[in-house]
Amino acid sequence: MSTHRLFDWMPWADWLALASLFGLWVGYALLASRVGARKRSLLATTNQYRARWMLQATHRDPRMLDGIINQSLSTTPAFFSSTSILIIGGLLAVMGTTDKAVELVNDLPFAQTTSLPLFEFKLVVLVGIFVYAFFRFSWCMRQYTFVALIIGSMPPPGDFEAGLADRDAFTQKAARVVGLAAETFNDGLRAYYFSFAALAWFFSPMAMVVATGFVVLVLYSREFHSEVLGILRD
Repeated sequence: MSTHRLFDWMPWADWLALASLFGLWVGYALLASRVGARKRSLLATTNQYRARWMLQATHRDPRMLDGIINQSLSTTPAFFSSTSILIIGGLLAVMGTTDKAVELVNDLPFAQTTSLPLFEFKLVVLVGIFVYAFFRFSWCMRQYTFVALIIGSMPPPGDFEAGLADRDAFTQKAARVVGLAAETFNDGLRAYYFSFAALAWFFSPMAMVVATGFVVLVLYSREFHSEVLGILRD
């Protein structure tokens, strides 16, 4: 397909808006990952608490409390995973009635007139975002099952005290797995945030650009300057 036909099918403003959505999404994810450790982001700070939790777990016997905590943590990604499936099903249902959906959207105030192929493409983008979110949440659930295995395989406190097992090495390994599960959950939750920015595309490309910038600001403020972060740092 030639460049001219690409812009006939979808205007350049929509291409730029789509590029800004995924560009800012990926860019913020890289920023949060690289700067987070240095500036002690919310994830990096809570990882310190996860390490303390795993350290405390090595001193407990039995470890029923730790199993309950892990089970509680895994319920949230399970909820979002099932919700993602429902949303994907709803979007696919809309794709079966795109003619009426296009008319409804075009009648909205301040909404830019959208062709049927472009409207369907916007729905495909939304479906792709929630499919990605589903895979991240489902992987997070599985990682928490690994955490349960680690807790279940912890040697008794007496073995650590007798030097038969390395407490520091075991704690670091366990904390790393819990941290990876939390990071994967963040990825899925971030997809939900950016899906709201993608919804603004149904109004106009500029609306999506503005919404994407707003989402980035919200994510940055919560990750690096939120009130709860200040409390956890103290």
